[in-house]
Amino acid sequence: MTLVALLIAAAAGLANPFQSGTNAELNKQIHSPVWAGVVVYGSGLLGLLLLQLFFRQPVPDQGRLASTPTWAWVGGLISILPTLAGLMFAQRLGAGIFTGVSVTAALVCSILLDHFGVVGFHQHSVSPIRLAGCGLMIAGLWMIART
Repeated sequence: MTLVALLIAAAAGLANPFQSGTNAELNKQIHSPVWAGVVVYGSGLLGLLLLQLFFRQPVPDQGRLASTPTWAWVGGLISILPTLAGLMFAQRLGAGIFTGVSVTAALVCSILLDHFGVVGFHQHSVSPIRLAGCGLMIAGLWMIART
């Protein structure tokens, strides 16, 4: 793992509660989680197109597109669930609880994905240390939720 990759991952984690909060406020103001989601994804698409102007990456060739596994194309569809959850529940639960539940659930799921080596991840077996880490996350979430 490089330091840059870890810093970017940390920055992405820092962005999550801000994203949930801003998305939830948008939903609160317009009273429509689906239309708020359309705005969220539309602004994201606009942001990516602006980044493309800067990076100028070529369109992938037909062979690469054709050889991509079918399951690799559904990431955008999968992201609808956490986006809608944030739109509807982040403000109700609060940033700490919403983000804590999201991150803890993601970590437990990640341990399983690693253990079975699915969706492109290299296989990393579940170990007592990894299970203890998940347990500590759950305990920490419980402590945060008690106040």
